[in-house]
Formats: sequence, C-alpha cells, structure tokens
Amino acid sequence: MQITSRLALCFQDYRQINRMLHPIEGLIAQRIYGLIMGYEDLNDHEELRHDPMFALALGKRIGLENEPATLAGKSTLNRLEHCPEDVEQGADSRYHKIGHCPSKIESLFVDIFLESYVKEPRQIILDLDVTDDLVHGTQEQVFFNTYYAGYCYAPLYIFCGKHLLAAKLRPSNIDPASGALEELQRVIQQIRQQWKNVEILVRGDSAYSRENIMSWCESQVRVDYVFGLAQNSRLIQMTTTTQNRAKLEFNEKLSTVVSFLETVFNPNEQLSEVASDLINNSILYKSLDYKTRESWSCSRRVVSKVEYGAKGTNIRFVVTSLTTKKVPPAQLYTQKYCKRGEMENRFKEQQMELFSDRTSTHTFAGNQLRLWFSSIAYVLMNALREKCLAKTELRP
Repeated sequence: MQITSRLALCFQDYRQINRMLHPIEGLIAQRIYGLIMGYEDLNDHEELRHDPMFALALGKRIGLENEPATLAGKSTLNRLEHCPEDVEQGADSRYHKIGHCPSKIESLFVDIFLESYVKEPRQIILDLDVTDDLVHGTQEQVFFNTYYAGYCYAPLYIFCGKHLLAAKLRPSNIDPASGALEELQRVIQQIRQQWKNVEILVRGDSAYSRENIMSWCESQVRVDYVFGLAQNSRLIQMTTTTQNRAKLEFNEKLSTVVSFLETVFNPNEQLSEVASDLINNSILYKSLDYKTRESWSCSRRVVSKVEYGAKGTNIRFVVTSLTTKKVPPAQLYTQKYCKRGEMENRFKEQQMELFSDRTSTHTFAGNQLRLWFSSIAYVLMNALREKCLAKTELRP
C-alpha cells in the first residue's frame, strides 16, 4: 500500500539535493515507525538513529564498514513539524524548507479507505465524534474547556469501522459540531466519486443533531443519519404512556418473583430488593413524530428508549432519517445507534498507543501535522492487522 511513501508525496521539499542526506520519504517513515514502536518524542531519535534494526526497517543497508547506518536526528526531523511560515515561502526561507499540503493529506486517508475494499459495499457507517487532547503549555489556540476540566484541543474524528477517514485538530472553545458538516461533505464527496451507489449512514451523539447537518443529509441521495438527541420536557411528556407501560411490566415481573420468594423464605421487606436484583429492567422503544419550536425546519422521526427498574426511569432519545418500515425502533437504537460506542476504542488506540495527544509543539499547524502522523501510524497498523494477520490467530 506504500502508505508512508504516499504521505511523502503530500510534502514539498525545498532543500538543495546536493546538501541533503535524508530524503523526505525517509524522514516521514522514520517518524511514523518511531511512533509505532513507542517513541513519541523527537529527542528519542538521537539514540534511535543509531539502532541497526530500526535502520534496516527503513530500508537502510547495514553491516558495511565505511557506511554506517545513521538515520536523521531530532533537529532534522523537527523540520517536518516546524511550521512557522507559509509553505509557498519555503523556497526562499532560510530555515523552513519542508512544507506540506493539508488537503492532500486529508484526501489520502479517504483514498486508503476506498482501496481497502475489493468491491463497492452495499452500506457503510460513518461515525462522528470528538475527544479531548489535554495540553500543558502555551500552544497556539489552546483554551480551558469546562467539560473536560482542562486546557486542551478538541480534535474531530470520522471513522468507518476501524478505518480512519478524518482527524481534524480544533481549539476547544468552539461548538462540538463546528466544522463537522464541512468534514462530512468533503469525505462523502470523495467517497461518491468512486462509489456511486453505496448507502451511507452518518452516526454521532447529540452534539451532531443539528439542523444544518440533518438537512444536508436529507438532501443527499442514499445518505441517512442517526444522532443522539438531548431530552426536554416535551419529549418526556410524549413518552408518558410508554413510561407507564414499562413501570407496569416491571412491577408485574417483580410481583411474580416476590411471590415465589415468599414461598421459600419468611416474608419481609428485603425480599423486594432481592427480587429486583433477579429480574431485568423493562425496556420499551417507540417512534415519535417530533419537531422543535424553532431550530428544526421540519418534523423528524425520534425514537425513545424508556427503561424502568428498581432505580427508577431512564429515558434516551435518538433522531433519524431512517423510516420505521426500514428499521423498527428497537433495532434502530440497539443495532444502528448503540454500536457507535466502539469508536471510543479507536480513541484509546490513538492516544494510548500511538500518542495522538502529543501535541506539544508551539504552532497549531505543527500540532495538526503531529496528529496526522499519529493517524497515519494508526492506518498503517490497521492495514497490518487486516492484510498480514488475516489468516492468523492474531487477526482482528
């Protein structure tokens, strides 16, 4: 798949060839392989550059007497991430002679995803979500976020299963859905250029149940959505009948179990508590026709999940463009929406294993590039699992 080689094509190298020891492709491969091996800092490469096995992995020849396998040091690698000037000024810049094209890098993620399929699938699901990237310095565009209780960035991700399609670094003082529609439009437009008939389901939490996102999806052919929806007094009132049914169902099950326990043990107040631990909560799903007073342009299908148990009532809502005939309420919530929680594992892989939260360079553009390096490392590892481990006990 030549992932690192293709990433290198997204860079512009203005260095003089006769004064250049390490080509751009080698620098990128060294940086990304280092992340995969657990070396998150550029300082690590001062020692790693002398590692013969690492040099061999990068295609260097080792064992030659007069040709030591020395890789790039931290200062050379830093020229990849040092972004103080416009790329167009790179040829005239004294220090910053390596630039990159953000749009090409963003397109590369989608290209790799498309190439991972032998043929066009019938349906794909695009997951939208944001995570926190806590920082400990004076980086550009860093703000305190009360939800995450710290100074951080708030990168936006788009995944399709285990495939990473977009990783957009953003400041944390903006709306969680800011830029989401633009990223969706870019990604889906690129997918449509190759897959004309694939059905696309866009999925996300309540942060993305916005009029502009939903109306755009509704205007597209074979593009649907399912988003979480924050509850309000009107929605709660619309589920009154369902709440009563769930409560009645639970109490009937509880009464049956208590009656049985009373034939075995002496009747007392604790039997009810014991019985409630032995039975499942009552869960009912129902489709609602709902429209906000001002923000929505039309009525939309909302699915309610009403759960009643010993601890009371728990009510959740999702909004979708999928019809009841196509996907019943229970299936929509459990099979289409709840599985979005798997995306949290992708965040863990990125942050804990591939250091996507190592955004400690000063410039915002430099930190975005670091996020892309970590994301390419993730893509490379995912390709390794799918292509090389497919027929082994280590297959994903």
